Amino acid sequence: MTSRERAAWVGWFLTAAFFFYQYALRSSPSVMMPQLSAAFGLNAAGTATLVGIFYYGYAVFCLIAGVALDRLGARAVIPIAALVVGCGALLFGTGILVAANVGRLLQGVGGAFSFVGAVYISGRNFPASRAATLIGAAQMFGMAGGAAGQFLVGPLIASGLSWRTFWMAMAAAGLILSLVLFITIPKEPIAQRSRDSMKKIIRSLGVVLRNPQTILCGLIAGLLFMPTTIFDMTWGVRFLQEAHGFDYAAAVFRSSAVPLGWIIGCPLLGWFSDRVGRRKPVIIASACVIFSCLVWILYGPARLLPPYLLGLLTGISSGGAMIPYTVAKEVNPANLGGTTTGVINFLNLTLTALAGPVFGWLLHTASGSGKPGLEHYQSTFQPLLVGVGLSVVLTLVLKETGRAMRMRLKYPEAA
Repeated sequence: MTSRERAAWVGWFLTAAFFFYQYALRSSPSVMMPQLSAAFGLNAAGTATLVGIFYYGYAVFCLIAGVALDRLGARAVIPIAALVVGCGALLFGTGILVAANVGRLLQGVGGAFSFVGAVYISGRNFPASRAATLIGAAQMFGMAGGAAGQFLVGPLIASGLSWRTFWMAMAAAGLILSLVLFITIPKEPIAQRSRDSMKKIIRSLGVVLRNPQTILCGLIAGLLFMPTTIFDMTWGVRFLQEAHGFDYAAAVFRSSAVPLGWIIGCPLLGWFSDRVGRRKPVIIASACVIFSCLVWILYGPARLLPPYLLGLLTGISSGGAMIPYTVAKEVNPANLGGTTTGVINFLNLTLTALAGPVFGWLLHTASGSGKPGLEHYQSTFQPLLVGVGLSVVLTLVLKETGRAMRMRLKYPEAA
């Protein structure tokens, strides 16, 4: 392995670690919702809205992240992004509502550069044959962070750790991570800047956004991720407590099985898609499993199956939501890899940002002033089933970009 390759692997790994960090911050509020409600004087819907502000910053800055990486390179952008996330954690931990809103927004703003940065580094330094595998592996780091934000943080909060202490510690971790990223990410040749750079940025975004396949990929990814980003990561613990009567510790462990499944599913399904040379069948199969699991979670007996099976299967199958990222990169110009990933992330997270408060309002409306019960959760989150079904329909009209199809088009006589 050459020194350049070694530096690329180090840069990719540390950027993936940044993704782990920001995902831990993204998911950890789900295990401290009662404490946050009490601290900020908010009801359940208001707390969900506060937590969901993350997605507004994340979605918007995904567009900027991709373009900035394409124009400036990873070393000039990613360390600053980690610093912004750390500052956001610091503001959130003050316990002041206005500062917490700004802090949660900044966590999303800086966090937008983590996954896009890992995909950018892999696309610039590794062969296309590893694309889905490396994207899945990068997402695995994020899912590990999501699991840590529930599986590890939940017991700490239950044992008496102050939620403010947690956020202050995470702020310090962000500052340290920013410094390490700046020291270790290697410099790289970047595009020549010119006076018409803004025109080039707009042109790059236009190329990606005008491609209908890009829009399809973003919508499919968003619809497949919503059952986990909205249902599990925001309401999962409370759903198990209020709808099924689990105690706090059991609810946290069951809910955290979903991001644990992500850790398995993201690299596994990416590898499998590369292995078989197909994208669409893997996406459709993943959606069918998500749909089946969600039906059972909402309407099936909670205690009939083994404790962590449904959450684990849901998380594993959700890994298929990363494959549209690979498809988008394969249907757009190779030199716009960062921009493409940013656009897909923007479309994906915009769905979550817009839908999150709606689901909180629906649950609050359904339950009135009382404690939500199983029937309230069922009526509130039933639309997620429609969304997963729609993702299958959209995948049917998506262009197949896998290796097997490319070979078939190149050598039609061999088919």
